[in-house]
Amino acid sequence: MDPRRLELLLDLSRLGSMRAVADLRGVTTSTVSQQLAVLAREAGVDLLEPQGRLVRLTPAGRRLADHAVTILAAIEAARVDLDPTATPSGTVRVAAFASAVREALLPVVPVLAERHRDVRLRVHEHEPAEALTLLAADEVDLALTYDYNLAPATFDGSVLAWPLWESPWGLGAPSVGRPPRGDTLEVFGRFRDRDWIVNSRNTADEDAVRTVASLAGFRPRIAHRADSLELVEDMVVAGLGVGLLPAGRRRARGVALCRLRDPEVRLRAYAVARRGRTGWPPLALVLRMLREPAGSRARAGGVRPRRTPEHRDRGRG
Repeated sequence: MDPRRLELLLDLSRLGSMRAVADLRGVTTSTVSQQLAVLAREAGVDLLEPQGRLVRLTPAGRRLADHAVTILAAIEAARVDLDPTATPSGTVRVAAFASAVREALLPVVPVLAERHRDVRLRVHEHEPAEALTLLAADEVDLALTYDYNLAPATFDGSVLAWPLWESPWGLGAPSVGRPPRGDTLEVFGRFRDRDWIVNSRNTADEDAVRTVASLAGFRPRIAHRADSLELVEDMVVAGLGVGLLPAGRRRARGVALCRLRDPEVRLRAYAVARRGRTGWPPLALVLRMLREPAGSRARAGGVRPRRTPEHRDRGRG
């Protein structure tokens, strides 16, 4: 079976339509259909069946798509294994949320410039869903993403994910009177009748808000969406609502941060790469540097350590 046809089958299993696969690969829908028909003949089984005006994978097609993940990863690993001792050289394309760019990637740049001049970073600022889409399309080599402990993300079998750091978040509210105290459910309950502000480019904090609110016995009224944390604070000051904010962030005047304890709300950052790609020397080097403690990485490169994301905002947008 031709690996390129396996890639098309895997794309179809993820995207759900031949038109989407054709758009992703830059070919016609007819080409995708013809290549999958050839793959079915190679496999000796029906891989697709009609579903209205569309098609869907048969049980055999789904099983072959599962095998394709392993097969394609093994092929990529074999390519890398041809020269496992090669000196890292090349451009690593990274999609990352803003705080990860500031706190994880930028400190790596001077170390690379001093010790690994043939390795370069190409950085794209994206929220997690956008970054993972780029990773699946092979438009980036590495994605830095995040979730919340109360609304954990799931990664499919085509990728590997490594935890990088965690940071506590609280509830931003107007600083009028004393901030409510108590456990997280009690704090949320105090704002059950208020409007809520969530991220406009990602659903992670909305999922966390809805999870905690459900535990507190109410359904939050999501009224506003904003990508910038600075804008979220301005909206809080203006009385438009309340929203999650990082605990270590220096807040705008007029914003109080209500601590969330029992349960805590914590943002968790990850490095995510496709299976079979992590042996590529430049990517392996960058992954290793990201997973090292900031202090040891800085000492190795002769640069001054920077504050960890625990003390800075996530920087949506």
